[in-house]
Amino acid sequence: MYLVLVIFAVFVFVYSTVAEAIERTWISGAIIFTAFGLLIGPVGLDLISFKADREAIKVLAELTLALVLFTDAAGADLGVLKKFEKLPVRLLLVGLPLTILLGFGVGAILFQKLSLFEVALLATMLAPTDAALGKAVVSNETVPNAVRQGLNVESGLNDGICVPILFLFLALATGKVDEGGHWQLALKLVVEEIGIGLAVGLLLTLLAVNLLKLAWRRQWLTETWIQVPIVALAIACFAAAQFLGGSGFIAAFSGGLLFGALAKQHREEFLLAAESTGNIMALITWVIFGAAVVSKAIGNFSWIVVLYAILSLTLIRMLPVFFSLGGLQANTEEKLFIGWFGPRGLASIVFAVIVVNANLPNNGILAMTVVCTVILSIVFHGLSANPWAGGYGERSRRQLVSTNPNGVWDGTNSRTTTTTTTRTTIIMADHKFEKGE
Repeated sequence: MYLVLVIFAVFVFVYSTVAEAIERTWISGAIIFTAFGLLIGPVGLDLISFKADREAIKVLAELTLALVLFTDAAGADLGVLKKFEKLPVRLLLVGLPLTILLGFGVGAILFQKLSLFEVALLATMLAPTDAALGKAVVSNETVPNAVRQGLNVESGLNDGICVPILFLFLALATGKVDEGGHWQLALKLVVEEIGIGLAVGLLLTLLAVNLLKLAWRRQWLTETWIQVPIVALAIACFAAAQFLGGSGFIAAFSGGLLFGALAKQHREEFLLAAESTGNIMALITWVIFGAAVVSKAIGNFSWIVVLYAILSLTLIRMLPVFFSLGGLQANTEEKLFIGWFGPRGLASIVFAVIVVNANLPNNGILAMTVVCTVILSIVFHGLSANPWAGGYGERSRRQLVSTNPNGVWDGTNSRTTTTTTTRTTIIMADHKFEKGE
């Protein structure tokens, strides 16, 4: 046990010293940590075993997703929805439902053994995108701001949107149907899972925000303890809702949205440490994923599982996105770029854990498909992020320069021209995604 802790601590320390340099390369943190988990797992050095710690792994994964949901929702720049509402709104309200629908259609054709509700579960589990795996894209300032912010808002909100859909299909798949039938079940689900989750998340966050505002005015907060409240609040929302029979993920998501809306003035100070904690927990989850899941899954993928995983990352994601962006004057590369960079990660893993614990007849196929998709996503999205983002950003810059040769490129997708009396910034690349008048 102590040897594993030493190896893991040294690994994290070394990674932290070169994290910035690694982020500039084609290698992502998820690739490195998953590979490290694979190395110390059963197929590698066999230094760690999770046979007796399945519940601990489940709790870690759930808490990690709850914290990520809360911080993503709280940190989501809703001003982007006002300025560039066309892109994120279309991705969430058109692209996401179409992705689930297309995933369901393809799954129904390929997986003959699965029930229709199990296929719907699979499509829902693989619909949300991962903000952390897409960091190389959303943080690359050469990429048009509207595209970066649109992808960031999408990945921050789509996992929370998928939670109630997942629970609905899970209830239907497990056969928990009252005499009244499916519609009564859906209503009951909304009242219990979603209703309790919303009530807990909103109530706890409202109380917490008022207390934090009072503490800020009275100067009761210290630089050390200001790092704690958001992590504690996110976990409290999740655990309280779960204890009361609701969805902890919905509680964390709704609580994060409310916190972001009510605590705008000091939001960044509170969220900074919480996001760092979430990132650390996510990386630990990737290590466990590599050691406990990938090591067992290697060599057990059927051709149907691999085919669906490939289609999930390409056709099933990219076609709905391409369709949803119609009429926005986005060129083909922009549509393909936005469609491709929808990596699958933490949310899909946690959703798979929830589904597996429901003991469905075809748990193995569902879990293997999710694992295969996430593995391929880690590798291919990680390898392609920096090269394509850099190339796409440079081509966007050259296109703006060629169309407005007298302007000055400022690196933020704005064209700046200077006259003797005024300095005017003309937004070019972002204009087509802006809110209509």
